[in-house]
Amino acid sequence: MSITTEEKRKLIDRFHRNDADTGSEEVQVAVLTTRIKNLTEHFKTHKKDNHSRRGLLSLVSRRRKLLKYLKRKNFDTYTRVLKDLNLRK
Repeated sequence: MSITTEEKRKLIDRFHRNDADTGSEEVQVAVLTTRIKNLTEHFKTHKKDNHSRRGLLSLVSRRRKLLKYLKRKNFDTYTRVLKDLNLRK
């Protein structure tokens, strides 16, 4: 369900702004998207896991807020992140 260190490092390397960047909006959205995909796979076998479902809803909400902020501040980056992560508007 969680994301491994190697996966997180790959996402940071792919979406970072500079070499020291680990927490920009793009990186956070990418990490959250990976965690959401992992939890979605978890729910295919564990349909009644309502505690994790609550966590999933909070992750989706946090990603939606970050995307809204990114759209407001830098629309070009917003569209690039959506395209790279295969997310819809």
